[in-house]
Amino acid sequence: MQRAQRFKTFQFVEPGSPESRGRRRRLRACQECDWVVALPALKPNQLATCPRCHHTLARRHFRPAQRSMALAISALIALMLAVYFPFVSFHALGIGQKIQLSQTATQLLSFEQPLMAILVSLTIVILPALYLLAVIWLQSGLLRGKPQPMSRVIARSLKHLHPWMMADVFIIGALVSLFKLSGSADVTLGAGFWAFCSFAILLLMTTRSVDDDWLWFSIAGEPPAPEGTQTGITAASQQLTGCSTCGLLQRLPNQGQAHCERCGERLRPRLPHSLQRTWALLLTACVLYVPANVYPIMHSTRLGQTQPQTIIGGVVDLINGGSWPIALIIFTASIIVPVGKILALGWLCLRVGKSSEMTYRSRIRLYRVVEFIGRWSMVDVFVVAILVALIRAGNLMSITPGPAALAFALVVILTMLAAICFDPRLIWDQSTEHRNHAFKDPLHE
Repeated sequence: MQRAQRFKTFQFVEPGSPESRGRRRRLRACQECDWVVALPALKPNQLATCPRCHHTLARRHFRPAQRSMALAISALIALMLAVYFPFVSFHALGIGQKIQLSQTATQLLSFEQPLMAILVSLTIVILPALYLLAVIWLQSGLLRGKPQPMSRVIARSLKHLHPWMMADVFIIGALVSLFKLSGSADVTLGAGFWAFCSFAILLLMTTRSVDDDWLWFSIAGEPPAPEGTQTGITAASQQLTGCSTCGLLQRLPNQGQAHCERCGERLRPRLPHSLQRTWALLLTACVLYVPANVYPIMHSTRLGQTQPQTIIGGVVDLINGGSWPIALIIFTASIIVPVGKILALGWLCLRVGKSSEMTYRSRIRLYRVVEFIGRWSMVDVFVVAILVALIRAGNLMSITPGPAALAFALVVILTMLAAICFDPRLIWDQSTEHRNHAFKDPLHE
C-alpha cells in the first residue's frame, strides 16, 4: 500500500478513529480498479492510495469533525451574506442596474426559462446550502458522541451532492461577464460578490475536509471483512464488492439484491448496463450539441437594434474586441471541453477490455480528467444568467437568453451523467488470470 504525506506528520491518533483499532486490518476494494487492499494506519495529513491505479482510498485529517464543522459554518455564513448584499452593478448610457445573487436565477423566469432558473439556483445556492447543513448536522452529533437521527441517510447524500455544486464555476462565469461589460460600462463589484468568492473557497475547503473513512467509522463502526478475503487480487474474483458510498467490503449474494450493511446503499459488482447508459447519454448530448451551437445562446439589444449571438459568434466578437484571454476561456469551456468529453468517453467505452496494462493506467487518468472538467462547461450558461439579470433596460440596452442556452446546459448535464454512469472498473476487466497476477500488492498475505 502506498502512502503519500502532506505537510507535517502529527504523531497523534484520535480516540474513536479507525486507527484506534490497533493492528486490525481494514480491507477496501478500490472503486476505480476493484483491487483489494488493506488500509494502513493513517496519521493526520496522510492519505492512502491504491497500488494498482493510484486512486485515493482514504485521507486522514487532524480533528476532522471540528475542522469540517468550522468550515461548513463559515461557508454558510458567507453564502447568507452573498445572498443578502448586492452582487454587482453597472452604469452605461445614463442607466444603472444593481442585482443580487438570487436574481441571476429569478430573472430567467421572466423570460420563460424555468429549467434554466432551477438549474442555476440549484448549482450555486440550494445544493451547496444543503451540503453544508448536512455536514453541520453530522459533525455536531459526532462531536457530542451520539450521531444525530438520519445520519446514515444524510451521510449517503453527501457523495451524490458533490458533483453538482458549482460555486467555483459560477465565479469564473461572473468574471467573464464582467470582462465582457468592462469595455462598454462601469462595473462595480458589490459586497455580495466578495462574500460569494469567500463562500466558494470555503465550500471547496469543506468538501476536501470531509473524511469519508473516518465519518462512516464514527457513525456506524466497521464490521469485519468477509472471512477468507485476500488482498492483491480483485474483489469480483472473490465474489466481493466494495460499497460505493462508505467503502465497506462485503460479499455478494448468489442471487437477489443486496444492500450495504453499514450505510444501506445498494451493492453491485459493476454498475448495471454501464456502457449502454453511457452511450445513450453521449448520443443524446451529441444531438443537443447541434442546436446548442446553431441557435443563438443570447440576444443583445443596444439602442433598439437586436443581434443574436451564438457560442462561436461570441468567441469571434471577443477576439475582434481584443479580449483574447476571455475568448480562450469561452472557447475552451464551451467547445473544447464538451467535444473532448464526448470523444474521450466514447473512446473509453470502445476500449473496454482491450490493450495492455500500460494503457490501463493511461485510460484511468483520462477518465479522471473527464470527470473533473465536466462541470466547467457551465461557465457559458452562468455568463448568460448573469448578463440577463444585469442588463435589462428594454430597447436601450438588454440581453435575453436564446434557445441554445438550455440546449447547451443539457449537453453539460448529460456528459456529466455519462461520466458518472461509466464504471471505471470495466477498464481493468479483461481476464481473471491477467487481473489477479499482473500486480503485486506489498500487503498480500
